[in-house]
Amino acid sequence: MTVRVLLVDDQAMFRAGIAMVLGSQPDLEVVGEAGDGAEALEQVAATAPDVVLMDLEMPGTGGVEATRALVERYADDAPKVLVLTTFDLDEAAASAIEAGASGFLLKSADPEFLLASVRAVASGSKVVAAGATRRLWERFRGRPTRSPGPEYDALTEREREILLRAATGLSNAEIAEIEVLAEGTVKTHVSRILGKLGLRDRVQLVVYAYEHGLV
Repeated sequence: MTVRVLLVDDQAMFRAGIAMVLGSQPDLEVVGEAGDGAEALEQVAATAPDVVLMDLEMPGTGGVEATRALVERYADDAPKVLVLTTFDLDEAAASAIEAGASGFLLKSADPEFLLASVRAVASGSKVVAAGATRRLWERFRGRPTRSPGPEYDALTEREREILLRAATGLSNAEIAEIEVLAEGTVKTHVSRILGKLGLRDRVQLVVYAYEHGLV
């Protein structure tokens, strides 16, 4: 299966370099390019990419605003957004994750990590390094919390246990070992938790847990 990728960056030379790296792979195809967030929205409608590599700092409509607009417009059918940033989990990158991005990638990352990240995001995984995840937690830890709503009450006791494990950054395999469950069972629980809470992915699950004072 070929992963369709849209490149969004205001620097044409940078886009050209990324396009060369992606184009060297038989399973990756660059289907379009955009120089800002507004053009990105047009290109998504025209090319239906699986993954959008989204720069954050662009003139006009920036990456955070464009990511939020994609999620609002397409909901569960939105392409996966992998944001590109110069600084490790800066304010803009964290805001993009809140808006629905599946992770972030440093522009200084080596080509092999870029390729692995695009494939991972396309398959439904998230690209947020462990250290960055901890900083993401710190971003929300100091905020005032609010009580969970009726969506949390709909979770079973087991699902609440899995939620807390996942919110601390544990993988499905690690949760399975601790809870003495099959990894497939944990995956099913996590999927149901996301559905009941109206969340897109595990990154938003971490945000939810901290915003509601669960961890």
